[in-house]
Amino acid sequence: MDHPSGNTQRLVTIAARCGYTAKGMIYITIGWLSMMAVLGMGGSNGGSTEAINKLATQPFGSVLIALLAVGLFGYTAWRLVQAFFDAENKGRDWKGILTRLGYVLSGLIYAGVAINCVELLLDSGGGSSSTSSQTRTVMAHPGGIVAIFLVGLGFLGVGLRQIWRGWNHSYKKNWHLNEMTRTQRLIAANVSRVGLTARGIVFMIVALFLCLSAINTDPDDARGLGGALSAVAEQPFGPWLLSLVALGLMAYGGYCLVNARFRNVNA
Repeated sequence: MDHPSGNTQRLVTIAARCGYTAKGMIYITIGWLSMMAVLGMGGSNGGSTEAINKLATQPFGSVLIALLAVGLFGYTAWRLVQAFFDAENKGRDWKGILTRLGYVLSGLIYAGVAINCVELLLDSGGGSSSTSSQTRTVMAHPGGIVAIFLVGLGFLGVGLRQIWRGWNHSYKKNWHLNEMTRTQRLIAANVSRVGLTARGIVFMIVALFLCLSAINTDPDDARGLGGALSAVAEQPFGPWLLSLVALGLMAYGGYCLVNARFRNVNA
């Protein structure tokens, strides 16, 4: 494949770095809100929509949301470049195809979050519907129950892969390690390990609820990120567990910020 022109590569680089920054800010906000809930300081256990709504209430909230929207659309563009132009040489075997399909799905998810940002700015009722209502819509179609179960298995696979990446340090091959000091490499590796593990655990909880929803044919059993955090809080020693997960999600946000600065995003 021919290499892109310098201008095209520059645009891809900007899109990717802005995208990782926006994604990192969302996860830091999600973790921070959960921690505030544990401390009884007005936080909440929610997902990206709740985080965006909270950011919108801050000083210069509209500016923050606009920047998030731009960044997330950039992240979507980067994911599509990864998928359709095989920017990271995943290949065309079954494993490569699955990985590239994952990039497409990730891009579409964050495009949806970006659209929520735009709707919020336009005051047109932004905010996605709940996971249970989305699940109900899918189940109403032929094969919908099977589809929900497969989505649950997909979340399980992603969760396990996140944990594996965190402990195997496989993400390091994507970083410009020569641009990092020894201290930066050490901090980034530890933050990434904690963050990827926490996100993997949360994804596995989401997977459990989706699979149970399909098995019981009850869309109300399905939970998204916010529901998974609430489930953690409901366990014995829930506040302590939720504190650890909240810190982990903030660490995942830090991992995204490391990617924003040091990740190889050559197309």
